[in-house]
Amino acid sequence: MVMNSFDDKASFIWSVADLLRGPYRPNQYKDIMLPMTVFRRLDCVLEPTKDKLLDQNEEITAKFLNVEQFREIVSKHLLKEVYNQIRTESQ
Repeated sequence: MVMNSFDDKASFIWSVADLLRGPYRPNQYKDIMLPMTVFRRLDCVLEPTKDKLLDQNEEITAKFLNVEQFREIVSKHLLKEVYNQIRTESQ
């Protein structure tokens, strides 16, 4: 497919966007796209620490049999990493 004009390119991009949107109506985009964007951003920010956290998973779960304690420890670690990453990027 040869796209010589701007209109051809724009039309192609919109057709791909229509495919990606799937079964969602325009009024539902905000309910799907915003959370997915936030999840993707968190995934990118936390990617450097993901392997470290997964390696420590068994050790942490063995220490903390209480699920709430485990969640608290993980949350503090992740929130600290997110804060540091955002602060570093903004400088």
